[in-house]
Amino acid sequence: MPAPSEIHPTELRLDRAARVLHVSFDDGTEYALPAEYLRVESPSAEVQGHHPGQKQTVAGRRHVGIMAIEPVGHYAVRLVFDDLHDSGIYTWDYLHELGREQAQRWAAYLDALDSKGLSRNPR
Repeated sequence: MPAPSEIHPTELRLDRAARVLHVSFDDGTEYALPAEYLRVESPSAEVQGHHPGQKQTVAGRRHVGIMAIEPVGHYAVRLVFDDLHDSGIYTWDYLHELGREQAQRWAAYLDALDSKGLSRNPR
């Protein structure tokens, strides 16, 4: 089990219509994390690989939604996406990191799609 986080969420609220997970933390930060962003940055081995440098570029997820948020102990949640991906465990630290780094990570993702000739749109 991971070490306890210093940062904890005070609220997780899913806006299904907008496909956005709103997360507020006890350090006062708040983030609106689109489902597509959470899906393509999934901490699962399927997306991140098993070693550095193995990260996959996940295409075609523009319209993905979140079907369920399942607690994992006191340190994380599992997000169940409507494309049936559900193997990523999103720790509080990782959700906070995704919020802090959203602009840079999203730009890198769009660049990776472009360089590989891939699209955000489903086939």
